[in-house]
Amino acid sequence: MKKSTLAVLLLAGLAAQSASAADWFVRGGLTNVNPKSDNGVLAAADATVDSNTQLGLTFGYHFSPSVAIEVLAATPFKHEVALNGGVVAKFKHLPPTFTLQYYFNPEGKVSPFLGAGLNYTLTFSEEETSLLPPGSNIDIGNSWGLAAQAGLRFQVSEGWDMTVDARWMDIDADVKLNGAPIGTANVDPMVYSIMVGKRF
Repeated sequence: MKKSTLAVLLLAGLAAQSASAADWFVRGGLTNVNPKSDNGVLAAADATVDSNTQLGLTFGYHFSPSVAIEVLAATPFKHEVALNGGVVAKFKHLPPTFTLQYYFNPEGKVSPFLGAGLNYTLTFSEEETSLLPPGSNIDIGNSWGLAAQAGLRFQVSEGWDMTVDARWMDIDADVKLNGAPIGTANVDPMVYSIMVGKRF
């Protein structure tokens, strides 16, 4: 936890350098969180988490034409948790992700890029379904994990671009039922985005 927090603070500190020579960008579009098919075992039952699409936003800063830092944000994602095929809970989460990126053809019309960084998943608004006994309380923990990214940036016009990218996130959330641990949800999603962006 402490190492992850320090790394995020260092990345944020780099992004906060003087704006006088900044090359900032803001992007918005659709982002889909698609958990892997096998999400672990909870209370001796096979767990699955469904996918969801929301409005995705990224904010970034170029240290050079090839090197940038980006922060992914979004409106809250909504998911259902099923045990042996039956939906037992619903929840929301926010996945702010800090990524250091490298653009391979920064001045070209098409620029492939790769990124690596850290994800923090904040889970909230857990809601139990009628499949659980009355009075049940399910709690899904927050998560720190690594993240990796690959994508393409297309120059639309001067100052405007479009990006398509895919990210992998390491998300492992501890789950409790009525305060007792029942296992870990191994979400580990692929996150797909298509966005339009403006550079300043």
